[in-house]
Order: sequence, then structure tokens, then C-alpha cells
Amino acid sequence: GTKRKRARSGAFKQAVRGFVAGGGFRHPAGMNHQNVEEIASKVVDTAFRLHRDLGPGLLESVYEVVLAKMLEEQGLKVVRQAAVPIRYAGLVIEEGFRADLVVEGAVIVELKSVEELAPVHHKQLLTYLRLTNRPLGFLINFGAEKFSKGVRRLINGQGDLGPSPLRINC
Repeated sequence: GTKRKRARSGAFKQAVRGFVAGGGFRHPAGMNHQNVEEIASKVVDTAFRLHRDLGPGLLESVYEVVLAKMLEEQGLKVVRQAAVPIRYAGLVIEEGFRADLVVEGAVIVELKSVEELAPVHHKQLLTYLRLTNRPLGFLINFGAEKFSKGVRRLINGQGDLGPSPLRINC
């Protein structure tokens, strides 16, 4: 409809591309669509400021530490290097993968500091979203010259997270 067309237009389409992963999700306890979008907005705004202030080219670990601290200063609960367990055929491998940041138990933030994102980076975050049954993730590449070229919004299934009102003004 009209909302979907607006979400696909202009700077939003260039800055935050939504990818849909198979399967649905449930919001973590106490979370709803509005809560998740508020968290998402804070993550993107904060990452933008960090990219603007420090610029591209530092190690991923530097951006991770600083972004986590900046989000915590805004009152958000942030877990760094959160375990992403693998459950398969009755096996549970607790240390399967590590997500760079999990914000408020709802949004996964995977950070990169490379010249250009590769398809494998998107697959990595989609896998984390599926394995943890979380609704939303961001792939943020601090190596990109412009922030808008390095941020991607990925959605785990349709759920009730339709087009986002999130906008990035670079």
C-alpha cells in the first residue's frame, strides 16, 4: 500500500534496506513493536554520531566498545559478544556464534569495519536473528565512507514489524 511505497522511497531506501528472513518471532517479554522501533532509532542515531565523530577506519572492536558505552549511557541494556547458541537435532551448542551487541534483549547489532559489506555479512546476521528468534537486527559497517552506505536493517520474518518510520538524515 501507500505506507509500503513511502518506506521504499528516497533516503530510507538507500540508508536502511530491509531484508526479510523466513520464520516468525515473538517479542521478548515486555516488548512490542513501538518498543523495538524506539530501540532501533536510538541504535541508528547513536551509531551515526559515532561514525560522524570517529570516522571510518578503526578496528571493529573499538566501535563495539564505544557504541555499547554510548547506548548504556542512554539507559539501554547492552550485552557485548552475546552467545548465539545452535540447537539442532536435540543438540544444544551454547557457544556456536557471538553477536557483537544485543540491545534490550530485542535488537541484534552486528558491526563491521570493512571497505564494503559482502553477502556473507547479511547471512551472518540473518542466521543470528533466526537462531535467537529476535525480531530485528542492524548490520553496521563503520568502514563505509558514508554512514548511510554502511547500515542495513534486517527483519526476522514479517511478524508485526512492518515498514519502519526510522529515517536517517546524513
